[in-house]
Amino acid sequence: MIRNPTREALVAYVLIAPFVAVYALIFIYPMAQLFYLSFTDAPLIGSGDFVGVEHYGSLPSDRRFNTAIWNTAYFVALTVIPGTIVALVISLGVSRLSGRLQSLVLALFFLPYILPVSVVYRLWDWTLNFQFGIAMHVFDMIGIDRVPIFKVTGWFMPAVAFVTIWWTAGFSILLFLAGLRAIPKEIYEAASLDNAGRWRTFRKVTWPLLWPVTSLVLTIQLILQLKIFDQVYLFSDGGRPNDNLVMVYYIFQRAFERDQGGHAAAAAVVLFLIVIVVSVLNFQLMRLSGSRNR
Repeated sequence: MIRNPTREALVAYVLIAPFVAVYALIFIYPMAQLFYLSFTDAPLIGSGDFVGVEHYGSLPSDRRFNTAIWNTAYFVALTVIPGTIVALVISLGVSRLSGRLQSLVLALFFLPYILPVSVVYRLWDWTLNFQFGIAMHVFDMIGIDRVPIFKVTGWFMPAVAFVTIWWTAGFSILLFLAGLRAIPKEIYEAASLDNAGRWRTFRKVTWPLLWPVTSLVLTIQLILQLKIFDQVYLFSDGGRPNDNLVMVYYIFQRAFERDQGGHAAAAAVVLFLIVIVVSVLNFQLMRLSGSRNR
């Protein structure tokens, strides 16, 4: 069959042109505008004078920016690896069930993931609220002093991290279950013939074959948690929001509360670069670790 490379290339360009146009319109152009805005003193709406790297130079000396960086890193440490472990353990348990019982249990674990953040906030506020929370009434019954969990800085991030893991674990569980079902049963049968126990089977068979999915889950969770905002913003209501700042919350304050569009854009560029660098490093580390497990 005679093929015309020029015609095939032209058809390919025509097919991908709509995607490239939309991608450039909703991502490339806004990103270019964001980078340009970060070099100006423009407000949120309107133009401003060019100030160079002034905003970038002032960020390290900004106490709130440093607090946001620390809190974001702390939140990532509290959620990414613990959340992945929780999802893996649950998926291993769910995979041992079958039929309608498995579907029911999986639905119960996945249900929180489809809830909007406002509903998640209201549910846990009813549970952990210092005045009328259900958990506080339980504390009263067993003689434990009430704790204003979302009003105390030391309790705030661990509590929000716990809520976030409960809220987002469902999607990771589905990914792990898909990875477990992709492992051929013959491998487990061969392991049982060798009298391999459950722990040895997991360490020598399940874990190495599940590593690509684990790497994917870790990368997705890392990107999501670096951009944490909704939970922190809602649970900080009535508390000490400046002590609970994360990067997106800091950008929100600078842009929408102080009308400092250029400064907020510089912080957003820093966050964008952090997400890119950390994600690439994480992916490379996961790939190297996966090659060693094989």
